[in-house]
Amino acid sequence: MPGTDASPLPFPAAPLHRLPDEPDSGGRAFWTSTSDGLRLRLGLWLPKGAALGRARGTVLLFQGRTEYLEKYGAIAAWLTAQGLAVIAPDWRGQGLSDRLLADRRPGHIGDFADYSADVAAVVSTAESLELARPWHLLAHSMGGCIGLAALLDGLPVARAAFSAPMWGLHHPLVPGGVISTLTATARRLGHSGRAAVGTGGGGNYLLDTRFRGNALTSDARQWARLLAQAGSWPELTLGGATYGWVAAARAEMARLAAMNSPEIPALIGVGGAEAVVSQAAIRRRAASWPQAQLLELPGARHELMFDLSAPQFLAAVEQLFAA
Repeated sequence: MPGTDASPLPFPAAPLHRLPDEPDSGGRAFWTSTSDGLRLRLGLWLPKGAALGRARGTVLLFQGRTEYLEKYGAIAAWLTAQGLAVIAPDWRGQGLSDRLLADRRPGHIGDFADYSADVAAVVSTAESLELARPWHLLAHSMGGCIGLAALLDGLPVARAAFSAPMWGLHHPLVPGGVISTLTATARRLGHSGRAAVGTGGGGNYLLDTRFRGNALTSDARQWARLLAQAGSWPELTLGGATYGWVAAARAEMARLAAMNSPEIPALIGVGGAEAVVSQAAIRRRAASWPQAQLLELPGARHELMFDLSAPQFLAAVEQLFAA
């Protein structure tokens, strides 16, 4: 497809916000639809001056729960500076994509298999735009769970990098049997769409948590940027996970744990101070993935792409995608 990074796209334009003091990432957002009729917001970033299809490859960027395109503007710009195009979705139920409940605050999903329609929409869009091959996957947290399922379903990427992938949840104070009982009770009472106790309710983690002791990052500047985004555009944000989301996530992680790893090269990063997802589940998957490199980062928290303790992660991603 002809044109440069400023050429019109054959999709309706969508908003893409930027803080006043934040550099322009060069991204554009637009709307597309899934096979089951939901509207998704997608973001696209191209190397400066490059025509569609003329990058040295394309990164499919899969974000985590509660996240949105704006958070990853700097990461996308870093990738385009390496000559890579980037395409990313706001998953259904978050960001500016269609929410799944009348109450926009809780993060909900009925079945993680539903995310496969979002992945299919990203792949279809990338194909229609003729985005340059090879394609690579960069996935964070919940995006790592969705991404692994997509790889096992044939996602056409050459390499995959995972930042703190959600292959298990970190809940040391609540036994798994108790969680199963709570989610089953909520389903029986018709409360699967209610925010689960202990997941944040209708608030927002960034706005409700102090920097000191937070589980996401040790980088005060990144924390301030994320806080400013959440405060500036509350319509992008999400509250706690519903009982339905918790049940669906646990079912999907158990399903994936029983499956063999895909046969592609992978980088798997985990922080030593990880307290959102399960470190043990990440190590188990890495140990059973012959072509995977496990990168352990002592002191790093959940946000490996936004943490002072984890500069090696992005360096390893760059090396992987340049191979």
